[in-house]
Amino acid sequence: MRRLLPRGTTSLPAAPIATLAAALVVAAAALPASGAAAAAPYTLTTLHFEVHVGPTRDTTCDVVGDLYTPATASPQHRVPAILTTNGFGGSKDDQAGFGQAFASRGYEVLSYSGLGFGGSGCKITLDDPDWDGQAARQLVSYLGGATGIAFTDAQHTQPAPALDLVRRDPRNHLGQRSAHDPRVGMIGGSYGGEVQFAAASVDPRIDTIVPMITWNDLAYSLAPNNTDQLQPGGVSTATPGALKVNWAAGFSGLGVVDGVEGAQQDPSRLIGCPNFADWVCPALATAGSTGFPQPDTVDRLRHASVATYVDRIRIPTLLMQGQGDTLFNLNEAAATYRALSAQGTPVKMIWQSWGHSDSTPAPGEWDQANPDPATQYETARVLDWFDHYLKGSSVGTGPAFAWFRDWLPYTGIATPAYGTSSTFPVGSRTPFYLSGTALARSSAGLAAGSQTFVTPAAGAPTTFESADVLDSYLNPSLPEEDQPGTSASWTTPPLAADLDVVGSPKLTVRVSAPTVAATQATGPAGELVLFVRIQDVAPDGTASDIHALTAPVRVPDVTKPFTVTLPAIVHRFTAGHSIRLVVAGGSVNYRGGLVSAPVTVSTGSAGQVLTLPVTD
Repeated sequence: MRRLLPRGTTSLPAAPIATLAAALVVAAAALPASGAAAAAPYTLTTLHFEVHVGPTRDTTCDVVGDLYTPATASPQHRVPAILTTNGFGGSKDDQAGFGQAFASRGYEVLSYSGLGFGGSGCKITLDDPDWDGQAARQLVSYLGGATGIAFTDAQHTQPAPALDLVRRDPRNHLGQRSAHDPRVGMIGGSYGGEVQFAAASVDPRIDTIVPMITWNDLAYSLAPNNTDQLQPGGVSTATPGALKVNWAAGFSGLGVVDGVEGAQQDPSRLIGCPNFADWVCPALATAGSTGFPQPDTVDRLRHASVATYVDRIRIPTLLMQGQGDTLFNLNEAAATYRALSAQGTPVKMIWQSWGHSDSTPAPGEWDQANPDPATQYETARVLDWFDHYLKGSSVGTGPAFAWFRDWLPYTGIATPAYGTSSTFPVGSRTPFYLSGTALARSSAGLAAGSQTFVTPAAGAPTTFESADVLDSYLNPSLPEEDQPGTSASWTTPPLAADLDVVGSPKLTVRVSAPTVAATQATGPAGELVLFVRIQDVAPDGTASDIHALTAPVRVPDVTKPFTVTLPAIVHRFTAGHSIRLVVAGGSVNYRGGLVSAPVTVSTGSAGQVLTLPVTD
């Protein structure tokens, strides 16, 4: 949990190839005949930045960063720049491999620790544009040659020289002339992904961004409701969702630990809500007791989310999101992709294998410590993206949409395992009808029947499984199983052929819950909460959830049908396996409804249907 980015490095099954970063760091490994060491490809300088943040810019923070300068850069030979920062709980050091590799490829790279982390001061404000966005904006000014921002000491008494090595742009992306306008892109994952949106929303000088495994709407991320969407294809809902109890607890503890570590330099980080903006602690306490965030909390979370200000993101964006991610699932990137595409923003998207809950990339995908475009598919896509948009290279930027298929064998770089498309979404919607206890491919002759289960009181869990925060540390993670009488399920016969699903399954269903029908008018506390999952059932009867993904649903009105948009998956159901739909009353990873209630799902009608996005 210390860093919400990949923990390991990939090991390639092919013959060992020296990675780019290793070759760059060990610059003196080979000596010329004269005995003189080869020149280092870059220099590294640690700097402190004085930034003024907040809605009125009246809070001063110290930000620490490492500047990687290519040996080839000079005032006469200026280079483009890349700004990067850490995931939640990390620091500037997490980006060292990237800084080394891309500085050696002719980019000025500034890696910095975000506010509240890794030696930087001030509190964690959840990548709010008024705070984290403004801090990044001032680092952009430094890259553009501004003075009075960078210092060589944490006390800000020794000014650093003006930076005169980065290319300048004559106009920003609003078509206006701006002071200190560098040619600059941003990259980073998780917390270091959303800050790119925050920065771009307040600074039109930024030229391109590459947000990885990050959120569209933080209210959905931390307390999702997978029905009652406010707009098609989005994740924001009018009805609050169910709190992710384990992720919320993990983040809280991790943030406090960083605050304690940094309190010696900035004691104010422990005043009020330790190391978090003051509103966070009471919001978490309330959500923990009720199981859902209050309206003012939702507003604050959305203020720190690109879903709220996506209309201000007009620069080329490469989204990279993880299939193995129970924190920021694929639906978040899909929502951002749809919104950006609809407004004409250049955007492409990659669905990689790894994410927060499955944090080790597949061989040949990505290596955070040693990025090598020759052996890693995602690293090559990132390099091409920056070369195209920052260096002006004619290199292509790849397909509009790419997704990793874990069922395909390959060696070396992961390119053969990726499916590609010029459009998103892909596949065709294939219906499976609820029929008795089965999922039927045809609506003809559906079996009438019903299944009844009981939701627990006080939002208690009713499943046996691992905490999703720990999935990346359990190999394999524990399967999700429901206690007797707490769920209903429907299963297909064994499949006659492989069936590949790429995208979000959708369930349209109607339930009967008389107890809840009498209490739902009181608001979220009286509404029905359900948990919907898709399972792959092997011929021996073993059932596995797909990447431990669950769709919590707080039903706004149990007297009406509702549609559940499940987290997107990329999965092959192999011939001989079956598909199972599970609707449960509780989950160990979420806070369920507060009132125990019987729930009945009746079948025999074509209106009760699961649709899957099936590809050829």
